[in-house]
Amino acid sequence: MKRATGIALLFALLAACGKSPAGPGQPGKTAHPDWMAVHASAILIDTHNDVTSETLRGLDIGVRRDKGHTDVPRLKAGGVDAVFFAAYVSTDYAGKGGAAHRAMQMIDTIRYDIVERHPNDFVLAASADDIVDANNSGKIAALIGIEGGYAIEDDLRLLRDFYAAGARYMTLTHSATSAWADSSGDVDRPEVPHHNGLTAFGKDVVREMNRIGMMVDISHVSDKTFWDVMEIAKAPPIASHSSCRALSNIPRNMTDDMIKALAGKGGVIQINFGCEFLSQKSADASGWSNPALAKKIRDLPPEERKKAIQEIAARMPRATLDDVVAHIDHVVKLVGVDSVGIGSDFDGVECTPEGLDDVSKFPNLTRALMDNGYSAEDVQKIYGGNFLREMRAVEKAAGQ
Repeated sequence: MKRATGIALLFALLAACGKSPAGPGQPGKTAHPDWMAVHASAILIDTHNDVTSETLRGLDIGVRRDKGHTDVPRLKAGGVDAVFFAAYVSTDYAGKGGAAHRAMQMIDTIRYDIVERHPNDFVLAASADDIVDANNSGKIAALIGIEGGYAIEDDLRLLRDFYAAGARYMTLTHSATSAWADSSGDVDRPEVPHHNGLTAFGKDVVREMNRIGMMVDISHVSDKTFWDVMEIAKAPPIASHSSCRALSNIPRNMTDDMIKALAGKGGVIQINFGCEFLSQKSADASGWSNPALAKKIRDLPPEERKKAIQEIAARMPRATLDDVVAHIDHVVKLVGVDSVGIGSDFDGVECTPEGLDDVSKFPNLTRALMDNGYSAEDVQKIYGGNFLREMRAVEKAAGQ
């Protein structure tokens, strides 16, 4: 959707400037082409956005709002070309039932409240080619990603039904261990029964996702679940919204060895913009990523929890735009620029970095990346090229 009429000028600038000899992470070493032209040249794909929890409750995404992170005017201002909207199924449904029904409600809000309600702005996409076609037609590609494998209610038939309804990835767990996969969200709670990774059925889920062409999302899973996926997956898995544990030591982030293994499979780590994911100071002060604070909140009477969470959040230091660049740098130095992307988690996190407050601020990231030595080609890969390559690999592996 951002194919500017001045694209020829962009290529002229690229030819004049060449690829950055400084390389990523070395700011100020070389001049670079106009960063807004580079931003316009990239297909910007955000692989995780949770505004769907609001649209399901009646939010009109087409109207600019003061709260939250996402609406059509701000998506356009940010030059966002494709969004995986989360069909989020909370862990509550794993215990009380109704998970599949909830997943279908979430899928419907993407298909109806977002795409059908705003046909001039969005088009439903189900493949890498669909994303490119949407970009060429000037519309935002809307894609569906199920968050929380509880949605399939331990039934592969439901998994296939969700794929038929348009879901193109599924996060194997959310913040609690399911009947067939361990989560990173309760690894520090010995009172919770665990499976030591994936059960036999959990491995069948991964195999079936590979067979039908649905991306296996390892964000939210435990480390052992991750390694089980790496062992059996025949198509590249994805981390739709995770960051680097070396920089912020929380279980939701990936270790260096995990990032290397994911890249070795052709997968991509999509950097999460939540403050706790980016900054150790933020994580240490957070009511969910600091284990001691999290336990204190869990032990409070229900009527006191919300107030305590709000008070803790108000004191938490924010991450910065530089923190986002640092996580991208870290991945690039580990495994190269072909294995990193963007999975913001906008409207799914309370705290976002200064300078990346909402979806309209993506141009700030483009400028920061180029100021740190990234070339136009690098930005194009990070913003969407890497993900499109991975999605095509998953599509190609389907049926094998």
